[in-house]
Amino acid sequence: MTAETPPNSPPPRSFSLSIGQLTFGSFMLVLAVIIITSTASVIAIRHIDSTFAELQRLQSVGDLAEDIDRRMNELRLAARDFVTDPGSQSLQVGEAATTLSEVLKKTRLELAPEQQDMIDGVSERLSTYRSGIERISALINRRAEMIVTLPPLREKFDTAIAEASDPQMAMALLQTQSRIASALLAHNPSAAEQAAESMRSMTIADPNLRAVVDDYALAIVNISIRERQISDIDREVLGAEGRLIQRVTELLRDVSERRGRVLSRDFARTLTEAKWQSIVLGTAGVLIGLFASLLVVRRTVRPLAAIANSIRAVARGEKSASIPATDVDNEIGDIARAAEVFRQTLVDADTAREAAVRALAEQRLAEESYRKLFESSVDGIYVTTPGGALLNANPALARMMGYATPQDLINGIGDIADTVYVHPEARAEYERLMQRDGMIREYEYQVRTRSGSVLWLSDSASAVHNEAGVIVRYEGTVRDITDQKRAEDAIAEGRRLLQMVIDTVPAVINVKDKELRYVLMNRYMAGIFGVEPGDAIGRTTAELMSRYGAEKTDEPDKRVLAVGKELGFYEEEYKDASGHMRQWLVNKLPILDTAGEIENIVTVALDIGERKRVESEMRKAKDAAEGALRNLRETQNSLIEAEKLAALGRLVAGVAHEVNNPVGISLTVASALERKTSNFAAEVARGELRRSSLNDFLETSRDASSQLVANLNRAAELIQSFKQVAADRNYSDQRSFDLGDLTEQVVMSLRPGLRKHNLTLNVECQPNLMMNSYPGPYGQVLTNLFLNSVAHAFPDGKPGTVDIQVRESGKDNVEIIFSDNGIGMSLDVRRRAFDPFFTTRRDQGGTGLGLHIVYSIVTTRLGGRLDLDSQPGGGTRIQMILPRIAPLEQAAE
Repeated sequence: MTAETPPNSPPPRSFSLSIGQLTFGSFMLVLAVIIITSTASVIAIRHIDSTFAELQRLQSVGDLAEDIDRRMNELRLAARDFVTDPGSQSLQVGEAATTLSEVLKKTRLELAPEQQDMIDGVSERLSTYRSGIERISALINRRAEMIVTLPPLREKFDTAIAEASDPQMAMALLQTQSRIASALLAHNPSAAEQAAESMRSMTIADPNLRAVVDDYALAIVNISIRERQISDIDREVLGAEGRLIQRVTELLRDVSERRGRVLSRDFARTLTEAKWQSIVLGTAGVLIGLFASLLVVRRTVRPLAAIANSIRAVARGEKSASIPATDVDNEIGDIARAAEVFRQTLVDADTAREAAVRALAEQRLAEESYRKLFESSVDGIYVTTPGGALLNANPALARMMGYATPQDLINGIGDIADTVYVHPEARAEYERLMQRDGMIREYEYQVRTRSGSVLWLSDSASAVHNEAGVIVRYEGTVRDITDQKRAEDAIAEGRRLLQMVIDTVPAVINVKDKELRYVLMNRYMAGIFGVEPGDAIGRTTAELMSRYGAEKTDEPDKRVLAVGKELGFYEEEYKDASGHMRQWLVNKLPILDTAGEIENIVTVALDIGERKRVESEMRKAKDAAEGALRNLRETQNSLIEAEKLAALGRLVAGVAHEVNNPVGISLTVASALERKTSNFAAEVARGELRRSSLNDFLETSRDASSQLVANLNRAAELIQSFKQVAADRNYSDQRSFDLGDLTEQVVMSLRPGLRKHNLTLNVECQPNLMMNSYPGPYGQVLTNLFLNSVAHAFPDGKPGTVDIQVRESGKDNVEIIFSDNGIGMSLDVRRRAFDPFFTTRRDQGGTGLGLHIVYSIVTTRLGGRLDLDSQPGGGTRIQMILPRIAPLEQAAE
């Protein structure tokens, strides 16, 4: 037997998840996706981090290889200097070798096990290198001991020759000894050894002389053997081992680069896997989030939205609207059942409210209509007594008078005739019109607001009478016409200013209406007609000119009215009031109204009588001017040729001045050497040659040769600079090259001179900057700039820094910045820096052509531009912008 549900019992409730359960479940799904994604990202990041660390280690290995290469170059330079001058360079060789050993130890710690064998090989080569240096040092010491014993043997040799009885044998021995001395001075041990052997092979009868010659020759042979041994060790050990060490560093760099490429590919593959992993997990997270959102929307948002719509329908008066989800057993069901109770309560309340509303509707409607009309009016509305007391006002009037509310206005004024009206007589006129007509329309007067400002009002009012016919109040509206009055005043002032402006113009200006009567005329034109500008208004041209018996056609004005556009300039003539014929250049154009119709015609005319007279005079002078022009051109050509010759003379004078000193010194030294040689030859011919004379001649020859070489090199440098000034276009061929590589090559040739000047040279080049230009002139530019900085920017050997930056400048250009932190330039020096023969170091051998050559090469040969920026004490910065492809016109020159 089944149980039956009572008819009034509530419907059974269906089970559903609560809002908290739905929210918690959605949050757990999203959290799981986030945890999975984070775990995968951490794994990928750890792999990327390890790969990146290995890449950084390889980068440091590359830097260490560069350091090894640099230290090895320093060691080779120190070893070369040690072989050349052992006394002053022995400490530098030891320091360079010690520094290289420390770098090798540090590098071995940074390398992988398979790369450490390379460093061990470098260390072994370095040991061999140091052993070779020690052997050379021992040979040098032995050579020094031998050289110490040579002067006594030389003195014995000279004494024995002086005492020799055979003059021919003595002469032969002296000649052989001269060959030995020349070979030793020329650092040619082989030639010295051959000469000594030839001396030993001579047949000498005197036993004492034989013993002295053999001892001297044997000493020379031993010294030559030591020199040859030093040269062999330098070539076979130091040179070969240095190249092997450099080869090892190149192999180390190559291994690091190959390992770097492998790691780069692994790094890229890891990034790709991480990217796709993030995409897949992110897509899964988005799908799960969408699923959770749809679930929440379906179970919570939709039911709540349906309940909200039903509540809004009830609020709109739809009492029969049903509340959904009242049978759901969760929070949403509780909200729905509460809304149903609220709906039923509203139904009961609305029934009682409607009865009360209908009772007040008609009364409120009438009051509301009057109130809206009174308060919403944009014009001021007032009610006053005949005595001037304000009874009522609307908000517009209160705002107009500067009060916040109408009540403030009523309380703030007393008798309006005294407190509101600017002119009390205007109030008296107002009352007189009211008494006479019972009304006023558009009566204008001025009032004073609460702030003291003055307004213009337009008043329209009527009088209200009582049953006895007596006026009891005035009711009216006022409109603020202050802006209108100001506009009228501005228009009047504008007309006055316009008249003043056109009166000052020395040309005819007038405006006519469509009946061709003047509405505006300036004083210049009024003077033509012999009238005042005001007297011409409203009259036609024929009326004005008939006064003095002249006439003028109105056909151009009629044509403007017909075509409706500007006529353009044309010429006309007519008589003025004094009877003179006047010529004019005239233009007429229409003024259109808002509908596009012609409203007025403007005429502007210029007096061209003087121009007409000048034209005839100019035609007469034209022929004379053309003849003078021909003479001027001939004179100009002569002046140009003279200026070219003068410029050539200045260049020749500059060349002569600069080249004169070294050439003159060379000529003087050569003349002195020639006289010394003649005297020496005479002594040899007489057989009176002594050892002191020979030594004096050799010393003099050595000094003269040094001075000749130095001064002739100076002259050659000056001549080469002058060739640059002359823009020698055959300096270099145009070709394609990498600008960074070329810059490094030029800088490499400049670095050996840095140590003696205590300077630091920094170079920063952007890779892969290809140019099709002239590499030779570009290298000359960098060299001149560097030498100029060394000579001028760092006086007295002060330390400093020179920076060279090379980078791309747009698609078609490159930028080279040469800067130093030296003493800078003053404004006067900066202005003349690129002038030829300008220098601040002429007393120190400066020619003033270095920066001029730079400017000439950059702007002509390379087709670029150059900018100089320098301040005293702030260093110097030179910016060069060069095209990647030399301009065709520059290349063709």
